Amino acid sequence: MASNAPIGVFDSGVGGLSVLREIRALLPNESLLYVADSGHVPYGEKSPEFIRERCRVLAAFLLAQGAKALVLACNTATVAGVAELRELYPQLPLVGMEPAVKPAAAATKSGVVGVLATTGTLKSAKFAALLDRFATDVRVITQPCPGLVELIEAGDLNSPALHSLLQGYIEPLLSAGCDTIILGCTHYPFLKPLLAQMLPPSIILIDTGAAVARQLKRLLGERDLLAIGEPEPAQFWTSGDLCHLRNILPTLWKHPGVVRSFGS
Repeated sequence: MASNAPIGVFDSGVGGLSVLREIRALLPNESLLYVADSGHVPYGEKSPEFIRERCRVLAAFLLAQGAKALVLACNTATVAGVAELRELYPQLPLVGMEPAVKPAAAATKSGVVGVLATTGTLKSAKFAALLDRFATDVRVITQPCPGLVELIEAGDLNSPALHSLLQGYIEPLLSAGCDTIILGCTHYPFLKPLLAQMLPPSIILIDTGAAVARQLKRLLGERDLLAIGEPEPAQFWTSGDLCHLRNILPTLWKHPGVVRSFGS
């Protein structure tokens, strides 16, 4: 595999663009491919079998486009599908997502950590294992957030409806004494500006996009696959509405990119 080959990234929708931004910031020479599986969003309410099938389809597509590495920029997809993809492609640099339980447990001073995530992530055995491993000395309050992904997918980052929904999700965390909140879905970092208005300034927000970018850089470096020179313009595909992605991309990505339909 050539070092100037692109990196493939996929998510259930546009949430993984928050991870793509971190990859671009840390690895500015890399060419990027991104698939938003918006025709099937949200993954959080789908069965593990369905999500694994989507992971296989999307991974195969990105590899057919020449991707040298894959990033599952979705917590739910990682829980359901990353193990199978590692079996299918054992030599491929592959990075998944997981809620940032370890850094949150280290950051909290009150000893109470909140988690905003999808239902699928919170129900998973992998999330339970993270709690067992890293949160034995802290109290973790989990909050499923149905409806948030759909609003963000629609480009809604600051409406009264979003504000009201989000308020209902963060109030139990604050009432329980949380001083650290994990954003356990890649869509949620786009809500940081709104959360900053709604939360006390002492609350720490943690997501894993930057950690994923660092892990990707490490894996590429080990294989001598880090790109040099100017990258190609980012390429985007969506299984949802093409015009919608074209309209929302300037808000969430802020770089040039080519957008196409993904029909499978």
